[in-house]
Amino acid sequence: MTSKFELTALDALKDKVADLPQVDNAAADAARARQDSLTKPPGALGRLEELAIFMAGWQAVETPVINKAQALIFAGNHGVCAQGVNPFPQEVTVQMVANFEAGGAAINQLCQANGADLSVIALNLDNPTRDFTVHPAMSAEETLSAINAGAAAVDLDADILILGEMGIGNSTVAAALAHAVFGGTALDWVGRGTGSDDEGVKRKVDVVERAVALHGDANGLEILSTLGGREQAAICGAVLAARAARIPVLLDGYICTAATAPLFAVDPSLLDHCLVGHRSVEPGHQKLLFAMNKTPVLDFDMRLGEGSGAALALGILRSALACHNGMATFAEAGVSDA
Repeated sequence: MTSKFELTALDALKDKVADLPQVDNAAADAARARQDSLTKPPGALGRLEELAIFMAGWQAVETPVINKAQALIFAGNHGVCAQGVNPFPQEVTVQMVANFEAGGAAINQLCQANGADLSVIALNLDNPTRDFTVHPAMSAEETLSAINAGAAAVDLDADILILGEMGIGNSTVAAALAHAVFGGTALDWVGRGTGSDDEGVKRKVDVVERAVALHGDANGLEILSTLGGREQAAICGAVLAARAARIPVLLDGYICTAATAPLFAVDPSLLDHCLVGHRSVEPGHQKLLFAMNKTPVLDFDMRLGEGSGAALALGILRSALACHNGMATFAEAGVSDA
């Protein structure tokens, strides 16, 4: 069953926040008590314990499970590529989508290895967004359409949602979104992406500076419309639909995390049900994680995108729940906890 969550206007989200599900503190407390009763010293499993408690709070049960993991990869193309910010042509987006569909990418292998059902959703690749150094990247209607496409792709039977992206030029988009929401300088947020040289990085910094200055009056989801792309908007829609259905989310790296920055700008609590799968080597990601108060599950020097870090983190999450649900308590094992 797919989500029926729908956003009708960009400024309507702030009125929905209070009606969205919150973490179930009673279930989280019960899971914490269970962790303290298992045959180990309290806290000995470190972040695995925290992850199990997180899942319990959002699934609203003491012993959460992952029977079905859904992975969604959204793909889009960007008008800002006209500024020469990308070392690869935009045709690569279409080619990589075909590779995903044929099962030949890293994300295919990681989803198979860690037990996730993968869907790839291409969003009007023949019609890139507008160049945001000149115009808003998308109209409000285009933004809403992409948000709602992302929301509609969420499987309500999923126990965890993995999100990733593909789109040539979208590391520049990520830097612009992060800069617009969290400030600093453009240089704070710009990295090499898919392989920009020093001159390419300078070009990206200039583009991000100009774009954020041009659209400086935007706020909330208007930032997504002026500086984002269709895949970023779809990620936001999927995050919102998952929240409405109490489905925890594993975000991927820098680009995927930055895609949710406009949601954070509306209300930071909109990301309470989201984990970040890994810390990207893109320099802006560390700053973004600090600004969002998010601790990544993994730090493996990855920068591939396409949901790869989040899919890898799914294995850690499954391990956390295996320990949480399968270990014996001191009483069950007949072991003294004194």
